[in-house]
Amino acid sequence: MQNCPMCQSEYTYEDRGLFVCPECGHEWSESETIEEGLVVKDSNGNILQDGDSVTVIKDLKVKGASGAIKQGTKVKNIRLVEGDHNIDCKVDGFGPMKLKSEFVKKL
Repeated sequence: MQNCPMCQSEYTYEDRGLFVCPECGHEWSESETIEEGLVVKDSNGNILQDGDSVTVIKDLKVKGASGAIKQGTKVKNIRLVEGDHNIDCKVDGFGPMKLKSEFVKKL
């Protein structure tokens, strides 16, 4: 059996072609593989991937800008990068910038 890719639990089982983790509830297929290096999770613990769309969960102040990125702002086609600010994206009205994954949720 495989350990859960979300919580690393060893108590996984197979059910109708999917592996299931009873501890965190994550389900995945055997062919689904997560890259070993960069695993980025949103504020709810969902794994983010390049090209995903996310929503900002709180107002974010932007250095050098007159306003803030408002809660509920949708950001499309994100790119994951290494570092503290691990999402590279373009925000409408602000242009290209980096965001922290802890301030977004996956759509």
